[in-house]
Amino acid sequence: MEEREKFDLIEERMRAIEGIGDYPFANMEELCLVPDVVIPPKFKVSDFDKYKGTTCPKNHLKMYCQKMGAYSRDEKLSMHFFQKSFVGAAITWYTNLEASQIRSWNDLMAAFIRQYQYNTNIAPDRIQL
Repeated sequence: MEEREKFDLIEERMRAIEGIGDYPFANMEELCLVPDVVIPPKFKVSDFDKYKGTTCPKNHLKMYCQKMGAYSRDEKLSMHFFQKSFVGAAITWYTNLEASQIRSWNDLMAAFIRQYQYNTNIAPDRIQL
């Protein structure tokens, strides 16, 4: 019996290494918040100021929308590239969002503001002044 359990454990590890089986990340579409986004030909991602989770989220949204400029009417594109404006804890927050909860740009903005709302009530520090 003990040998069979060892064999099953080894077999399971081999499947994990080889990528065979039904694992949570097997479906690429499940990893994307906006899986059906269409990126226009010759689209170039702007250089965004990276949000770390320590400043006003509303100001970050304003700057992001200004950088997206010509593409601001493309909701899926805005949602998809919003992740490029994050770093550190903020990117972790974004990657943990559930696609079932975020169905539109407004949902994403509301979730972002809700997550980092506490930063709007903090007095500016010496660096921000």
